[in-house]
Amino acid sequence: MQRKLFAHAGATALLFWLGSLAAQAAASAAPPLNGLPNLPVAPQQRARAQQAAQRGVPVSELAAGAPARYEVRKGDTLWRISGLYLRQPWNWPDLWGMNLQRIRNPHWIFPGQVLVLHIAGGRATLSLQGQGEIPTVRVEPGIHYESLAPQGIPTLDPALVQPFLTRPLIVDPEQLQRSPRIVALGTGHVILEPQGIAYVRGPVGNTERFDVYRPQRPLRNPFTHKIIAYESNYVGTVDVIHGPRGKDAVATVRARTMQREISVGDRLIAIPPRQYLNFVPRPPAHPMHGNIISIYGDHTMAGKDSVVAIDLGRAEGLRRGDVLAIVKPPREVHDTTVPGRPLISIPARHDGLLMVFRTFEHVSFGLVLRATTEVQVPDAVTSP
Repeated sequence: MQRKLFAHAGATALLFWLGSLAAQAAASAAPPLNGLPNLPVAPQQRARAQQAAQRGVPVSELAAGAPARYEVRKGDTLWRISGLYLRQPWNWPDLWGMNLQRIRNPHWIFPGQVLVLHIAGGRATLSLQGQGEIPTVRVEPGIHYESLAPQGIPTLDPALVQPFLTRPLIVDPEQLQRSPRIVALGTGHVILEPQGIAYVRGPVGNTERFDVYRPQRPLRNPFTHKIIAYESNYVGTVDVIHGPRGKDAVATVRARTMQREISVGDRLIAIPPRQYLNFVPRPPAHPMHGNIISIYGDHTMAGKDSVVAIDLGRAEGLRRGDVLAIVKPPREVHDTTVPGRPLISIPARHDGLLMVFRTFEHVSFGLVLRATTEVQVPDAVTSP
């Protein structure tokens, strides 16, 4: 359990701060955030929630078997709860709007809160049973320990996507060309040992620490076969101990951590900022049409909870949290029921859903949320 130490002066300041927050929230019926960050919600999502708050949601939009009462449990996700109540879970603002007066921010829904479904006049609303308030850390002057407030439920299961949020993993061709590269090790070494020294050429700038990666399989457009990006293996981190020196501008680095051996030819990339799971599901801002180009782990087929790469990224307007439909493309088969076995076209069909959780320039990672059959390269992805 996480613990936090409060000294006398710090506790007094925190009490004053929490008191100010409570005073600011007193004019609203929603429970206060009690010091938790008021994470952003897009204007169009808030507008949809406000519409649901005023009119409720048509019963036709409810999922089959939507529970009359549901207690939020540890391990729940926003996607799962939305799916319990809505036919289209990416319309989660409807879920929030049905309870807008009690849930101040949809990022902060906690285990133990109870959702109650009400249906009247063909429309549905939700309420929180009991107080339904965000847990508060109570502090008093002095030195002691208090449990930190519980974490709100995430959008996706962190165990499935967390490893993909902290490393480069995808490198586009332009970035590969400009990445600093290890050109030599210490005399007599072919593999860098822990705390060992290596020499680097390329633009290191003022960056003091780099991830080290090794380009692996190229990711290609499934139809033109043009290389879009490279999958990469993270191998460790290095610290720059001397910037570029000498006539060939060679920098010196020292191995900080090693996940596998580091050798000549490995590339350096500045450690990316940490990405969090505080995004929410939504449809793309404009129509999307792309394809699955890789299934993580070199598998030939994917299913629910698999991670896939698609050939759409930030440059195409894709955002973290965007939900896409997985579509089986049309195919031709021989009709063996008639003479001549003519070729006929089997129409495309929607086969599942994925949510984008990390974007690169022209490639993104998505988690398969639903699949009725196996997902394969190059299944299409479109706006839901």
